[in-house]
Amino acid sequence: MNVPLMLHYTVQNRFLKYVTIDTQSDPESKTTPSTEKQKNLGQLLVAELLEIGLQDAHLDGYGYVYATIPANTTKAVPVICFCSHMDTSPDCSGEHVKPIIHQNYQGQDLILPDGPAVVIRLNEHPDLQYQIGNDVITASGTTLLGADNKAGLAAIVDACKQLIDHPEIKHGKIKILFTPDEEIGRGVDKADMQKLGADFGYTIDGESAGTIENETFSADGARLTIKGVSTHPGFAKGKMQSAIKIAGKILAALPLNLSPENTSGKEGFIHPVSVNGHVEEATIDFIIRDFEDEKLQAHAAVIRQVTGNVLKDFPDASFTIQISQQYRNMKQVFDQHPQVTEYGIEAIRRAGLGPRLRSIRGGTDGSRLSFMGLPCPNIFAGEHAFHSKQEWVSVQDMQKSVDTIVHLCSIWEEKS
Repeated sequence: MNVPLMLHYTVQNRFLKYVTIDTQSDPESKTTPSTEKQKNLGQLLVAELLEIGLQDAHLDGYGYVYATIPANTTKAVPVICFCSHMDTSPDCSGEHVKPIIHQNYQGQDLILPDGPAVVIRLNEHPDLQYQIGNDVITASGTTLLGADNKAGLAAIVDACKQLIDHPEIKHGKIKILFTPDEEIGRGVDKADMQKLGADFGYTIDGESAGTIENETFSADGARLTIKGVSTHPGFAKGKMQSAIKIAGKILAALPLNLSPENTSGKEGFIHPVSVNGHVEEATIDFIIRDFEDEKLQAHAAVIRQVTGNVLKDFPDASFTIQISQQYRNMKQVFDQHPQVTEYGIEAIRRAGLGPRLRSIRGGTDGSRLSFMGLPCPNIFAGEHAFHSKQEWVSVQDMQKSVDTIVHLCSIWEEKS
């Protein structure tokens, strides 16, 4: 059945509250969560879910929030999970976020008051053309907004309230999972899949209204270690072979057509993310991305070939390369469970939007959850310009995300 036409949305107020809580994760931390402050938001989310009526809502010691909406149907319906992450990116400050609502947006460039040089221009953010008459939320110009992924959190919590307030909307058991540390690649490291007990899921962490994503990059990490020859610099002629300089030559020799700044669509890349070392030894850490697993191996071979060619000029130097699997294209899982994507498309259509099936040039918690037994495509939350001071979201897009979640619950019950 369709959601009642006049829902009393709470998503805006929830979102405005969530973004003021600093939840930035830390890739250098060895703890889970990587920053204790993520639990501050987790505690608030638990309180709100309990207030709505999700009686088992709780925060565990690792910073994960779990909750359940019991089924209100006699049908045997698969258990569906909705997941969003609580942390914000380390790429841009998330402290002292001051959200601003630009009501009844009319296509103008948005100048942010605390950072006048930070301008959200219509010609640089083409999705703004679809927001005419909507209420656009930004930060004030000195921080990111946190719509990635607090828009998803707010949409899920609001959807929980709608389902509790409207028992005429029939659904099976619904599970809620809010994760820490997604932005640093550890979002489901400590997720208790047995406790979660879901059959299928949806991350609510996508961009434009109407989009659903069932394909991601496959991803590997590569660590290249270069062994040089160190001697006293005053007596180094003909002897020293600096690992630092070798590293520089390797980076300069990488193919430009395999760099992220020169690729788009279904093209993969090799991306050096850090360089460390001294004369005797240096390391370069890469991320390798492509939509086909076999191409990851080809990209790793390019690193080996380039390094080998450079080292021909440094006969006493050597190298090793270590490849580590990070995640795989989740479409491999959805090919076995097409209904998960099909129901998502139908829910978006029922919410009054034109569904758009997309691929992600990146990964989500859903990438790994899908290979942990929980097929989990990604549904839009309305977030844009992630990880930057230009981040924005519209209230109306978040409301459509709420509608989509509620429709999904109804569709799974109908189809069972």
